[in-house]
Amino acid sequence: MNDLPVIRLRPKSKPQAIRHGFPWVFADEAVLDRRTKALPAGGMAVLEDPERKPLGLVTVNPNSKIIARVMDADPQAVIDGAWLQARLARALEMRERLYDAPFYRLVHAEADGLPGLVIDRFGDAAVMQPNAAWADAMAEQIADALVAVTGISTVVLNGQGRARGLEGLGERMEVIRGSAPRGPVQVRMNGAIYLADLMGGQKTGLFYDQRPNHAFTQRLVAGGSVLDVFSHVGGFGLAALAAGATSAVCVDGSAAALDLARGGAEAMSTGDRLEVMQSDAFKALEALAGQGRQFEVVVCDPPAFAPSKPALDAGLRAYERVAKLAAPLVAPGGYLVLCSCSHAADLTAFRNVSARGIGRGGRRGVLIHTGQAGPDHPTLPQLAETGYLKALFFRLD
Repeated sequence: MNDLPVIRLRPKSKPQAIRHGFPWVFADEAVLDRRTKALPAGGMAVLEDPERKPLGLVTVNPNSKIIARVMDADPQAVIDGAWLQARLARALEMRERLYDAPFYRLVHAEADGLPGLVIDRFGDAAVMQPNAAWADAMAEQIADALVAVTGISTVVLNGQGRARGLEGLGERMEVIRGSAPRGPVQVRMNGAIYLADLMGGQKTGLFYDQRPNHAFTQRLVAGGSVLDVFSHVGGFGLAALAAGATSAVCVDGSAAALDLARGGAEAMSTGDRLEVMQSDAFKALEALAGQGRQFEVVVCDPPAFAPSKPALDAGLRAYERVAKLAAPLVAPGGYLVLCSCSHAADLTAFRNVSARGIGRGGRRGVLIHTGQAGPDHPTLPQLAETGYLKALFFRLD
């Protein structure tokens, strides 16, 4: 029987939310006993309701506003290699049903029962982001379990990003199993070929979440021109070329990302149909308008302008400005795709500012489709933040 410290919910908290699947306890909702206060960040404790009834096993981080994350509904669970393998095997089973090739998000944090942990798979390699203290502390055990369950040979730990700072974790970047890839990894999605830099790219090297939205865009592009703004390694642009677009312009501020976009186009034998622009996106949109250029499909997939509630108002203004500048670049009867990966901006707010921006850009349109992240990015119903990605498809007059 576990002899663990205890963290107890305050009387005015809502323990039924935890019983129904909410995975977090905030610092102002809990009382820590002496032993729990002495735990290192990422240590384990038993969570109790105000009447001292156990609610489950949690990992505790006194350095975070999320002081406890639910690891297991069984307060007697032991978080060891066997436990990790069981969680990973469950996650793998679903992805293998969904995808024919081993290129996908294997673990999507809380929704896969591994709070704060993200793992993207790239064939024989995987990139893990331990964004919670427990996962950072158990990185070696996670890597061992990952190798045991999937048979991969290379595990890259990418410990960078805003989420780690909120947990009080420093940055780290290392190969913890196998050896560093010698170059970008080829990833085939929706008939396109992408190049993912697992050691130096953004996040894990590729954004798998947009896969279904790339596919929907492909239905719109045949025989037309495409503008992909905030393109990263060419997500929408390369998908468009694979579907028969006559040309694609990829705009991004990163020369390295655009080099990878070029490499993907060349691997697809469509390099002659790709144009790249290294530029600030807003300046590029204004410059293209000044040149009088228009495209059958324009896609804007910016970084998170509203990563937190304090940034929400400014972020929504930025999304509106994107829509205003992009709308005039869409040919009559063409399509505008506007995306947001901001946790703090819900779908209604994003849709409203997008529609307003289109109007301010002198255009009118109808919303024909609303997209979200693919099924390898499952959503925890009790945690709205896990449904972060929104993709709005407008047809403009």
